[in-house]
Amino acid sequence: MSSKFFAAVTATFLLASGAHAQSILTAETAAPNTTPGISIISLSEAAAKEGVADIQVTSGQTLTNSVQNVAEGKSDIAAAPYILPFLLSRGVGPYAKLGKDTGAELAGNLAALYTYRISVQGLFAYDSAGINGWDGLEGKTIFNGPPRGAALTNARLLIKTNAGLDEGTGYTGIQVNWGQAVKTIQDGSADAFVLPMAFPDPRVTAGLSSGKMSIFSVSKEIYESDAFANVAKLPGTVSFSIPVAEMGYGEGITIVSEDDTFRGPATVGADIVNVNMDFDLAKSLTAAFIKNIEPIYHAKAPFMPGTWHGEVDPAITDMCGNNPIKYHPGAVAAWEDAGYTIPDCAK
Repeated sequence: MSSKFFAAVTATFLLASGAHAQSILTAETAAPNTTPGISIISLSEAAAKEGVADIQVTSGQTLTNSVQNVAEGKSDIAAAPYILPFLLSRGVGPYAKLGKDTGAELAGNLAALYTYRISVQGLFAYDSAGINGWDGLEGKTIFNGPPRGAALTNARLLIKTNAGLDEGTGYTGIQVNWGQAVKTIQDGSADAFVLPMAFPDPRVTAGLSSGKMSIFSVSKEIYESDAFANVAKLPGTVSFSIPVAEMGYGEGITIVSEDDTFRGPATVGADIVNVNMDFDLAKSLTAAFIKNIEPIYHAKAPFMPGTWHGEVDPAITDMCGNNPIKYHPGAVAAWEDAGYTIPDCAK
């Protein structure tokens, strides 16, 4: 065998090895047109662009299951509203069958790469339904989320806080998977909708093909009440307000507010991994995110620049307090290398 042939074979082998050195990861997220859906898809693009990993994304998932899958090592990455790791850590709600001990053990396996605002929970309805606000929901049928998950938990709590109504006695709730959400909004099976929203929200704008809509703010009185303050203390929930003029809606949408300010509870969370993910891999994924916040994440949809990607202030990231999630050590290193300060309570 000639030395030239041996050199050529060696070079081919090295090139092939380099091509396969990039990690192959799996990720789960919500519908691809939502903030968590876009966030995970953007991470896959950023990771590929920076040569970090090939991330195979499965969208349209119920995040309750996705969080458990990452905790159990069945998936590498998932979008996670923080209420879910909190419920998992106590073995309650959608994780009740696991029990407290197993739930706590699994929740301890989770760590964040970066945080963001997933949505703002709100009420909207077609004008033809005659809904005049939160006080008009009694006896109505309300689409309030998927069959299980953070959105449903939050919607039931928000209706209770604003209208004093419980599902089953004060109103009828219907639940469908996210893939059927737009159809359910349009087909008349519900009188009103209490769902996670972005600004502008693609589900709302898609629903305009069936008629004009109104979106109703939480009243200033409720927003400033002790009851709402208790909602905002839940892991993964922070108080949120925005001028109506900045919500991004056009013709066909009316924002109902007493003072041109929309108020509601914001759901925050993170793209999470298992704590056992390799330090360097977690660091590289986070670094790829930080580098590509504007060119990839913000460019994906009109609402993405306002979703708090790149924020580390615990007042809006909810990375301390009752939230059991901390940053992965590799993520901390990436943030600090980029000049950010991560509070000790989030490490």
